Amino acid sequence: MGKIRIRTGRGTGTIEVDDDASKWSGDDFKKIQAARKKAASNRTVSSGRGTGSRKLGDTPESKSTTSTKGRTISTGRGTGSRKSSK
Repeated sequence: MGKIRIRTGRGTGTIEVDDDASKWSGDDFKKIQAARKKAASNRTVSSGRGTGSRKLGDTPESKSTTSTKGRTISTGRGTGSRKSSK
């Protein structure tokens, strides 16, 4: 387990952190995010330009986006198109 440097303060400073703290994507991040949400589930957050409020634990789980494979994608300022392969 090593150390990595992270830029801070508009890029003017650096700090060294453990290599474990760099889980910013994938399943590891989803687990960390779920644990944070569970820990703060009783906290109230404002929504809708500050006109409404709800508890953080009541927010619905996010859905995965549908695949765009086979759909047409506009290219070149909208003048061309191609089929999506992903």
